[in-house]
Amino acid sequence: MVPRRLTAPDPGWTIDTDIIVIGSGVAGLVTALRARTAGRVLLVTKALLDDGSTRWAQGGIAAALHPDDSPEEHLRDTLTAGVDLCDDEAVRVLVTEGPDAVRELIELGAEFDRSEDGQVALTREGGHLKRRIAHAGGDATGAEVSRALLARLKDSGIEVIEHALVLDLLMEQGRVAGVTLHVMGEGRRDGVGAVRARAVILATGGLGQVFQATTNPEVSTGDGVALALRAGAAVADLEFVQFHPTVMWLGPDAKGRQPLISEAVRGEGAYLIDERGDRFMAGRHPLADLAPRDVVAKAITTMMRETGASCAYLDGRNLGPRTWANRFPTILAACEEHGIDPVNEPIPVLPAAHYASGGVRTDLWGRTSVPGLYACGEVACTGVHGANRLASNSLLEGLVFGRRIAEALSADLAAQAPRTAEEAPRAAGEASRAAGEPALLDPGVRAEVQQIMTSCAGVLRNGPGLERAARELAALADRTTDEPCTEAWEATNLHTVASLIVAAARRREETRGSHWREDFPDADRTWRGHLVSTLAADGTITTTYEPRELS
Repeated sequence: MVPRRLTAPDPGWTIDTDIIVIGSGVAGLVTALRARTAGRVLLVTKALLDDGSTRWAQGGIAAALHPDDSPEEHLRDTLTAGVDLCDDEAVRVLVTEGPDAVRELIELGAEFDRSEDGQVALTREGGHLKRRIAHAGGDATGAEVSRALLARLKDSGIEVIEHALVLDLLMEQGRVAGVTLHVMGEGRRDGVGAVRARAVILATGGLGQVFQATTNPEVSTGDGVALALRAGAAVADLEFVQFHPTVMWLGPDAKGRQPLISEAVRGEGAYLIDERGDRFMAGRHPLADLAPRDVVAKAITTMMRETGASCAYLDGRNLGPRTWANRFPTILAACEEHGIDPVNEPIPVLPAAHYASGGVRTDLWGRTSVPGLYACGEVACTGVHGANRLASNSLLEGLVFGRRIAEALSADLAAQAPRTAEEAPRAAGEASRAAGEPALLDPGVRAEVQQIMTSCAGVLRNGPGLERAARELAALADRTTDEPCTEAWEATNLHTVASLIVAAARRREETRGSHWREDFPDADRTWRGHLVSTLAADGTITTTYEPRELS
């Protein structure tokens, strides 16, 4: 059972705007900056403006910027990585509008690394057959993108509320009418409040904190997926959680956000080895160490199971000190911080939760199934990633679909009927609340959810393990609290998202992309479709299968 809304005090303050953007990563910032033409914009973010996943992105932005590359080739590589589950039309939008979106980002002030001829320097990552990854600061692309967009935000006139956890959507006559939120600060807007608006854009990022070890920051607790589900929105493809294959291994007890070793390191020539120093990717895939992420993650996991090793190793000694210092200064510093010298020794690595290919289902303009609610970035399922996101397509997705949402808003709000005072907005699900409905979960549930998901729904899955996960997650629903607080709200959201992932993973009896079932080791054409989850009126999750047309 899933709560239809989070238990919280009544709002102690209310403000009005036209558009609320929730999240301050690349998706939220691009949407907010461009949406100003459609009305007043309020940007709400859970922590500080630059605390999300964007600033941690090391690799770069994939786009067909070189004359020898083309959107068609980028499309081909994306579809291949997505293993027959991408929406072809959405991918075509991504790759054809992508180059102009990157050029616009440069015009906004983002400074990408340049080659000797002054052109944007391009590198290669797993799954790409061409060098099409634009990067900045060597391996600090996300930080540079965030810096440029935040500089524009500062002079934009957009109102910002930091340290604000959005709780639930407000509804009015069947459409979104704003949000309730809790501001973790001091002053006039402290505690729970309400913001009325004509449109809400979710750009809340990922859900990596549902696992014990992840590349995601602490704020990535799946809040956007959970609140959209509670409001009646459809969620799709959540079984496809991508595990990045090369995350620094800090020991068996390491938890929380772990240091990422960018795929670009392999793009520059590093390779994977086992404890004996033997390369093990050759023969597993035509691209060997530059195979798509799901292939590499599975290969590392298989090698560890077969040999009993605690991790694999990424050998970049052939790159030399100059490449490490100039191309990968951030990774070099992280390695040195943990006592590793990548210039002279291999880096211990293993897969960790990295990216949700699924999310809140949208159309090609970011519209969800709930009128007035849009989604963009990792929280969304636009259809471009399929069963496995292609490296460096995530920042590009935020750029392209953020621009599209802003364009759609102008038309959608112009066509929207004026607000009426006949009915006050109320929290989504409020009318259905009744005795016996699930309550807020105790904050201690968070660690147990993470342990269950890591043990039973990680890189390698099977039927008995997923059944166990479902039972144990259901049992945790009885661990409730009567004291609303940030930790309880986050724990409840994580439990909701974990339940969605497990429900979908149990249904999909095949191995495809980042969903690996050892009891169903092959891809099955009868599963070439999408699992779409919604929340029923009684608080149960309903998951239905929507097949794609087979060619």
